[in-house]
Amino acid sequence: MAQFDVTTLKFDSDGLIPAIAQDATSGEVLMMAWMNANAVQQTLDTGKVTYWSRSRQEFWVKGLTSGHTQELVSFFFDCDRDCILVKVNQIGAACHTNRRHCFYTQVENGAEVEIIAPMK
Repeated sequence: MAQFDVTTLKFDSDGLIPAIAQDATSGEVLMMAWMNANAVQQTLDTGKVTYWSRSRQEFWVKGLTSGHTQELVSFFFDCDRDCILVKVNQIGAACHTNRRHCFYTQVENGAEVEIIAPMK
């Protein structure tokens, strides 16, 4: 078994790679965010999923301020090595809108429908 080398992933011109978070138990897709090489390594080293905030230009350890944490269960990358899938144990809401996941708006018959309300 070869040792994983983060530099073998294909980052975009900004040094980022999309990362999809999926609930390890239910299979529910929770969110998509960005990682840079350091966020990938930090996630693997600590088991706490870490993203790169494009708006704040800083690392973002999921749940550090909200308490809605993502504990890494398993780490995958796709065949082109340009997208990451992290399977996680999600505690609380994954979305910053306080919803279980970020995919709460659906298009039905040409109209937007909110299918999940914020958590209480």
